[in-house]
Amino acid sequence: MKLKYCIISSFIMLGGLCSCADVLDTAPDGRLSMEDIFSDPIKVGAFLNTCYNHLPRKGYFYWGWDPAPVSLSDDAWTSGDGGSGASPKVYRGIVSASDHPVRDAWLDDSQKNTWCTNNYWARYWQQIRLCTQFIENIDDAAVNSEMDRDRFRAEAHVLRAYFYSELVKWFGKVPVVRESIAFDANFSGMRRESVYDVAKFIEEDCDAAIYSDNLPWRITTASEGLRVTKAVAWAIKSKMMLFAASPLFNEGADHWEEAYTVNREAVNELKSHGYELFKECTNPTTYGTGKAAAFRQLFNTAADYVAEPRDRETIWQHVGHTCFVWHIGYIGSKGMNGIDGTYACGACPTQELVDAFNTLDGEPILDLEKPYKDEKHLQPNYNSRNIQYNPDDPFANRDPRMEETLMHNGSTFVWSGETKTVQTYKGGYNEINLNPGQVYNTRTGYYHCKFVQPGACKQNGIQTPAWKFFRLAEIILDYAEAAAEAGHLTDAKDAVDEIRARVGMPKLLDNLSQKEMILRVRNERQVELAWEECRYFDLRRWQQPEGDLSESCQWLTGMEPIRQSDGTFKYERYSISKNPRGGYEMRDLLLPVPVAEAARLEAVTGESWQNPGW
Repeated sequence: MKLKYCIISSFIMLGGLCSCADVLDTAPDGRLSMEDIFSDPIKVGAFLNTCYNHLPRKGYFYWGWDPAPVSLSDDAWTSGDGGSGASPKVYRGIVSASDHPVRDAWLDDSQKNTWCTNNYWARYWQQIRLCTQFIENIDDAAVNSEMDRDRFRAEAHVLRAYFYSELVKWFGKVPVVRESIAFDANFSGMRRESVYDVAKFIEEDCDAAIYSDNLPWRITTASEGLRVTKAVAWAIKSKMMLFAASPLFNEGADHWEEAYTVNREAVNELKSHGYELFKECTNPTTYGTGKAAAFRQLFNTAADYVAEPRDRETIWQHVGHTCFVWHIGYIGSKGMNGIDGTYACGACPTQELVDAFNTLDGEPILDLEKPYKDEKHLQPNYNSRNIQYNPDDPFANRDPRMEETLMHNGSTFVWSGETKTVQTYKGGYNEINLNPGQVYNTRTGYYHCKFVQPGACKQNGIQTPAWKFFRLAEIILDYAEAAAEAGHLTDAKDAVDEIRARVGMPKLLDNLSQKEMILRVRNERQVELAWEECRYFDLRRWQQPEGDLSESCQWLTGMEPIRQSDGTFKYERYSISKNPRGGYEMRDLLLPVPVAEAARLEAVTGESWQNPGW
């Protein structure tokens, strides 16, 4: 008899559990006690497996197959923005604390391909409670070996830290719950702790795993591909200290030196245990031999779980949840030009993202401190030191990562074995279409390609691998940011230079001021981590609590190629929409706590639990 056991709290925050496992049998009343579970090694392992439930798929698995965190940053605009996807609803301002599509609707890891209607807040608290119960019981549990006990305990600590980190990223301050709370407990003393205090609790969990003798640094068996490691613990620990130090969360305290120390140690530990940037393309037939070929291959090849892996950069990757990104987030022309089988072009890169890519001499295109002279970004404020950029030939001499992240007018791609040219000019197969009801053509003049293997199409059905939760380059750039903010400018420069060297980009200039270094680090993050959901959180955590996203996300632009009589092109910036895009207000810095949950907790504690503006 399959188990369907429920542990139901009077508060969603404290987590319900409804889970199934073939190895577990129910008692006659349908319940299974903790004693029953932890007296059987098989059931102990099954319980740990439930701690892995509800890991977010990320990428294109938000409501409406929309990469919402990308589309709600300044990196992208989702075509079909008159529809019901997550980003279009935010664009039009039809969100509330009661109904927020980014929070409430997503493809859940444990629900196959059905849309989950339970929100992040509830799901993650469920998982935190499960991990806590496991930690509380594993010391006296029946296990096959003491090595299993130690490793299982460490995994539960890492998973609890991860779910806490996701709550912090989306919601900010949350309670620190160290023990399983009885269902009849008095919750009047429950409080939302500062992000710094939550980060220190996460650090405790991560350290418990790091100090384990039996938790590995790397998974070397495919069947264990999703299991967490010491490397994952370091990634979570370092990132949360970066968040705690950031303006949105630091409550006026200066935590940058601590963030620098933790992130430096994380990078050093990862490198000393075999993690390194993926620099050599191993499939030039598919990815070519360009300087950024390895960069593109990294995102379109699953991590390999062997003792001597090809990919030593990926720290933790989801398993099993591949995606036809060519179908929902690549290039479209509604069957024209031989492109068939596509559903939508999805999120399309903005001119703001394109502007972030330096020229080959290493200089930014725009003044990083004030990139635009006007509110609507139609008047670029060019960097006076840049001598390579030509507005009439805007895609020449650019950082190689640009061509491996997005496609522009004149880019080439392979479809059904045939090389085609992107035509975004008026009358071209892939022309710009500003109709909010259409989903095939770009709203911006650009198409995404970073997470599409070259040549992927309907005929071959090539899918994009599952999401990489963490990779070394991101941790290095976290370190670079903390170093710059703490005043360790040489360390910040060295970290950024390491990332740029992979694609042959020049080192940063010597003797940059601290302000200049911070801007260069932020620019490098936008370029290297585009489409990886980092920009969404970066833009928010860099704001003061009373700030907003009006400078970055209120007005966004595209680039229209205007064909000349001689076949050449002029390029003209334009506003994607006549109206401001929703999602830029102060309230949008954090997701709202579910309204019923906030009301219940406020009634019990006497304090407000809702995030500002909601």
